[in-house]
Amino acid sequence: MNLLKMKAQHILTYCISIAILLLLHVSASAQNDSIPKPVSDSLVVKQKYGLRIAGDIGKLARSFLDEDYTGFEVAADFRIKQNLYIAGELGFEEKNTITDYLDVSTTGSYLKAGIDYNMYDNWLDMDNMVFAGFRVGASSFSHDRNSFNIYSTNQYWTPQLSVDELEEFNGLTAFWTELILGMKVELFNNLYMGLNVQLKLLVSETQPNNFENLYVPGYGRTYDSTSIGAGYSYTLGYRIPLYKKAK
Repeated sequence: MNLLKMKAQHILTYCISIAILLLLHVSASAQNDSIPKPVSDSLVVKQKYGLRIAGDIGKLARSFLDEDYTGFEVAADFRIKQNLYIAGELGFEEKNTITDYLDVSTTGSYLKAGIDYNMYDNWLDMDNMVFAGFRVGASSFSHDRNSFNIYSTNQYWTPQLSVDELEEFNGLTAFWTELILGMKVELFNNLYMGLNVQLKLLVSETQPNNFENLYVPGYGRTYDSTSIGAGYSYTLGYRIPLYKKAK
Protein backbone atom coordinates (compact mmCIF):
# COMPACT_ATOMS: atom_id res chain seq x y z
CA MET A 1 0.00 0.00 0.00
CA ASN A 2 2.84 2.38 0.93
CA LEU A 3 4.57 1.41 -2.34
CA LEU A 4 1.52 2.36 -4.40
CA LYS A 5 1.17 5.63 -2.51
CA MET A 6 4.82 6.54 -3.14
CA LYS A 7 4.50 5.71 -6.86
CA ALA A 8 1.39 7.89 -7.10
CA GLN A 9 3.24 10.77 -5.43
CA HIS A 10 6.18 10.40 -7.89
CA ILE A 11 3.79 10.39 -10.87
CA LEU A 12 1.98 13.46 -9.52
CA THR A 13 5.28 15.29 -8.95
CA TYR A 14 6.42 14.40 -12.48
CA CYS A 15 3.17 15.66 -14.00
CA ILE A 16 3.35 18.92 -12.03
CA SER A 17 6.96 19.45 -13.18
CA ILE A 18 6.00 18.89 -16.82
CA ALA A 19 3.09 21.32 -16.47
CA ILE A 20 5.36 23.98 -14.94
CA LEU A 21 7.91 23.58 -17.75
CA LEU A 22 5.16 23.90 -20.38
CA LEU A 23 3.81 27.06 -18.73
CA LEU A 24 7.32 28.58 -18.61
CA HIS A 25 7.86 27.77 -22.30
CA VAL A 26 4.52 29.30 -23.35
CA SER A 27 5.24 32.41 -21.30
CA ALA A 28 8.70 32.85 -22.86
CA SER A 29 7.28 32.42 -26.36
CA ALA A 30 4.62 35.03 -25.73
CA GLN A 31 7.24 37.51 -24.48
CA ASN A 32 9.38 36.95 -27.60
CA ASP A 33 6.39 37.50 -29.86
CA SER A 34 5.53 40.75 -28.12
CA ILE A 35 8.98 42.24 -28.86
CA PRO A 36 8.76 44.24 -32.13
CA LYS A 37 11.08 42.98 -34.81
CA PRO A 38 13.18 45.47 -36.79
CA VAL A 39 11.70 46.25 -40.19
CA SER A 40 13.96 47.10 -43.08
CA ASP A 41 13.16 50.55 -44.47
CA SER A 42 15.02 49.98 -47.72
CA LEU A 43 12.87 49.21 -50.78
CA VAL A 44 14.62 47.95 -53.87
CA VAL A 45 13.00 49.38 -57.00
CA LYS A 46 14.06 48.00 -60.34
CA GLN A 47 13.85 49.97 -63.58
CA LYS A 48 13.09 48.49 -66.98
CA TYR A 49 15.76 48.46 -69.66
CA GLY A 50 14.90 47.65 -73.25
CA LEU A 51 14.27 48.91 -76.76
CA ARG A 52 11.31 51.31 -77.04
CA ILE A 53 9.88 51.66 -80.55
CA ALA A 54 7.25 54.28 -81.42
CA GLY A 55 5.39 55.65 -84.42
CA ASP A 56 4.64 59.32 -85.04
CA ILE A 57 0.83 59.38 -85.05
CA GLY A 58 0.92 63.11 -85.81
CA LYS A 59 2.45 62.49 -89.23
CA LEU A 60 -0.01 59.68 -89.92
CA ALA A 61 -2.97 61.92 -89.04
CA ARG A 62 -1.59 64.72 -91.22
CA SER A 63 -1.22 62.27 -94.12
CA PHE A 64 -4.96 61.57 -93.96
CA LEU A 65 -6.03 65.20 -93.43
CA ASP A 66 -3.64 67.06 -95.75
CA GLU A 67 -3.82 66.07 -99.42
CA ASP A 68 -0.47 67.78 -100.10
CA TYR A 69 1.44 65.71 -97.51
CA THR A 70 2.39 62.07 -96.95
CA GLY A 71 4.80 60.93 -94.26
CA PHE A 72 5.66 58.52 -91.48
CA GLU A 73 8.33 58.31 -88.80
CA VAL A 74 9.62 55.53 -86.56
CA ALA A 75 11.37 56.56 -83.34
CA ALA A 76 13.40 54.41 -80.95
CA ASP A 77 15.33 54.81 -77.72
CA PHE A 78 17.33 52.59 -75.38
CA ARG A 79 18.16 53.32 -71.75
CA ILE A 80 21.90 53.10 -71.06
CA LYS A 81 21.85 54.67 -67.58
CA GLN A 82 19.16 55.55 -65.06
CA ASN A 83 18.25 58.84 -66.78
CA LEU A 84 20.21 58.67 -70.05
CA TYR A 85 18.97 57.24 -73.33
CA ILE A 86 20.35 56.90 -76.83
CA ALA A 87 17.63 57.82 -79.31
CA GLY A 88 16.88 58.33 -82.97
CA GLU A 89 14.25 58.68 -85.66
CA LEU A 90 13.92 57.35 -89.21
CA GLY A 91 11.30 58.65 -91.61
CA PHE A 92 9.98 59.47 -95.05
CA GLU A 93 8.09 62.53 -96.29
CA GLU A 94 6.47 63.72 -99.52
CA LYS A 95 5.31 67.34 -99.59
CA ASN A 96 3.76 69.44 -102.34
CA THR A 97 4.52 73.15 -101.83
CA ILE A 98 2.55 75.69 -103.82
CA THR A 99 3.33 79.43 -103.75
CA ASP A 100 2.45 82.34 -106.04
CA TYR A 101 5.47 81.52 -108.19
CA LEU A 102 6.29 77.85 -107.71
CA ASP A 103 4.66 74.43 -107.57
CA VAL A 104 7.24 71.97 -106.19
CA SER A 105 6.90 68.36 -105.01
CA THR A 106 9.55 67.19 -102.51
CA THR A 107 10.26 63.55 -101.73
CA GLY A 108 12.92 62.10 -99.44
CA SER A 109 13.98 60.20 -96.35
CA TYR A 110 15.87 61.23 -93.23
CA LEU A 111 17.69 59.93 -90.18
CA LYS A 112 18.22 61.57 -86.79
CA ALA A 113 20.38 60.29 -83.92
CA GLY A 114 21.31 61.61 -80.48
CA ILE A 115 20.56 61.35 -76.76
CA ASP A 116 17.70 62.08 -74.33
CA TYR A 117 18.10 62.96 -70.64
CA ASN A 118 15.19 62.35 -68.25
CA MET A 119 14.71 65.22 -65.78
CA TYR A 120 11.70 63.67 -64.00
CA ASP A 121 12.13 61.81 -60.69
CA ASN A 122 9.71 58.87 -60.83
CA TRP A 123 7.98 57.48 -57.75
CA LEU A 124 8.64 53.82 -56.98
CA ASP A 125 8.22 51.78 -60.17
CA MET A 126 6.72 54.55 -62.34
CA ASP A 127 8.45 54.99 -65.69
CA ASN A 128 7.54 58.42 -67.09
CA MET A 129 9.84 60.98 -68.69
CA VAL A 130 10.16 64.75 -68.92
CA PHE A 131 13.25 65.02 -71.03
CA ALA A 132 15.64 67.23 -72.96
CA GLY A 133 17.34 65.85 -76.03
CA PHE A 134 19.83 66.58 -78.79
CA ARG A 135 19.83 65.26 -82.36
CA VAL A 136 21.96 65.41 -85.47
CA GLY A 137 19.84 65.02 -88.60
CA ALA A 138 20.55 64.20 -92.24
CA SER A 139 18.20 64.08 -95.21
CA SER A 140 18.45 62.85 -98.80
CA PHE A 141 15.72 64.19 -101.10
CA SER A 142 14.66 65.36 -104.54
CA HIS A 143 12.41 68.06 -106.02
CA ASP A 144 10.02 67.97 -108.95
CA ARG A 145 9.39 71.49 -110.17
CA ASN A 146 5.92 71.13 -111.67
CA SER A 147 5.46 74.74 -112.74
CA PHE A 148 6.75 78.24 -112.08
CA ASN A 149 6.00 81.86 -112.96
CA ILE A 150 8.47 84.53 -114.00
CA TYR A 151 7.48 87.77 -112.35
CA SER A 152 7.41 90.93 -114.42
CA THR A 153 7.23 94.40 -112.89
CA ASN A 154 5.31 95.67 -115.90
CA GLN A 155 2.52 93.15 -116.21
CA TYR A 156 0.38 95.41 -118.44
CA TRP A 157 2.79 95.39 -121.35
CA THR A 158 4.65 92.17 -120.50
CA PRO A 159 2.35 89.47 -119.10
CA GLN A 160 3.68 87.11 -116.43
CA LEU A 161 5.35 84.08 -117.98
CA SER A 162 4.15 80.67 -116.77
CA VAL A 163 6.11 77.48 -117.42
CA ASP A 164 4.41 74.12 -116.84
CA GLU A 165 7.27 71.88 -117.94
CA LEU A 166 8.27 69.31 -115.30
CA GLU A 167 11.92 69.46 -114.18
CA GLU A 168 13.56 67.07 -111.69
CA PHE A 169 16.35 67.85 -109.21
CA ASN A 170 17.87 64.74 -107.59
CA GLY A 171 20.66 63.98 -105.15
CA LEU A 172 19.96 66.87 -102.75
CA THR A 173 21.08 66.66 -99.11
CA ALA A 174 20.73 68.65 -95.90
CA PHE A 175 22.22 68.45 -92.39
CA TRP A 176 20.95 70.05 -89.19
CA THR A 177 20.93 69.87 -85.38
CA GLU A 178 17.97 69.79 -82.99
CA LEU A 179 17.22 70.63 -79.38
CA ILE A 180 14.20 68.72 -78.06
CA LEU A 181 11.89 69.13 -75.06
CA GLY A 182 9.24 66.53 -74.43
CA MET A 183 7.51 63.97 -72.25
CA LYS A 184 6.64 60.28 -72.39
CA VAL A 185 3.91 58.80 -70.19
CA GLU A 186 3.39 55.09 -69.54
CA LEU A 187 -0.32 54.49 -70.22
CA PHE A 188 -0.22 50.75 -69.56
CA ASN A 189 2.58 48.30 -68.90
CA ASN A 190 5.30 49.06 -71.51
CA LEU A 191 2.90 51.19 -73.63
CA TYR A 192 3.85 54.89 -73.91
CA MET A 193 2.38 58.13 -75.28
CA GLY A 194 4.84 60.89 -76.13
CA LEU A 195 4.87 64.56 -77.13
CA ASN A 196 7.84 66.74 -78.00
CA VAL A 197 8.78 70.04 -79.65
CA GLN A 198 11.96 70.61 -81.64
CA LEU A 199 14.10 73.69 -82.27
CA LYS A 200 16.24 73.14 -85.38
CA LEU A 201 19.34 74.76 -86.86
CA LEU A 202 20.08 74.08 -90.54
CA VAL A 203 23.83 73.57 -90.89
CA SER A 204 24.18 72.88 -94.60
CA GLU A 205 22.08 72.08 -97.68
CA THR A 206 22.46 71.58 -101.40
CA GLN A 207 20.06 73.61 -103.50
CA PRO A 208 18.72 73.18 -107.03
CA ASN A 209 19.47 75.72 -109.72
CA ASN A 210 17.33 78.85 -109.98
CA PHE A 211 15.31 78.36 -106.78
CA GLU A 212 15.78 77.53 -103.09
CA ASN A 213 14.64 74.53 -101.07
CA LEU A 214 11.15 75.19 -99.75
CA TYR A 215 10.87 71.97 -97.75
CA VAL A 216 13.42 69.44 -96.46
CA PRO A 217 12.16 66.00 -95.29
CA GLY A 218 12.84 65.60 -91.58
CA TYR A 219 13.68 69.27 -91.14
CA GLY A 220 10.45 70.75 -92.43
CA ARG A 221 9.74 74.10 -93.99
CA THR A 222 12.71 76.36 -94.71
CA TYR A 223 12.74 80.13 -94.44
CA ASP A 224 14.74 82.51 -96.64
CA SER A 225 15.78 84.87 -93.87
CA THR A 226 16.95 82.35 -91.25
CA SER A 227 18.38 78.86 -90.82
CA ILE A 228 16.25 78.22 -87.71
CA GLY A 229 13.25 75.91 -87.94
CA ALA A 230 10.80 74.15 -85.62
CA GLY A 231 8.86 70.92 -85.42
CA TYR A 232 6.80 68.66 -83.18
CA SER A 233 5.70 65.04 -82.91
CA TYR A 234 3.12 62.88 -81.15
CA THR A 235 4.18 59.29 -80.60
CA LEU A 236 2.69 56.02 -79.46
CA GLY A 237 5.20 53.31 -78.64
CA TYR A 238 5.97 50.03 -76.92
CA ARG A 239 9.04 49.06 -74.93
CA ILE A 240 10.44 45.57 -75.45
CA PRO A 241 11.65 44.77 -71.90
CA LEU A 242 15.02 43.01 -71.90
CA TYR A 243 16.15 43.23 -68.26
CA LYS A 244 15.81 45.24 -65.05
CA LYS A 245 18.33 47.05 -62.86
CA ALA A 246 17.96 48.57 -59.40
CA LYS A 247 17.85 52.35 -59.18
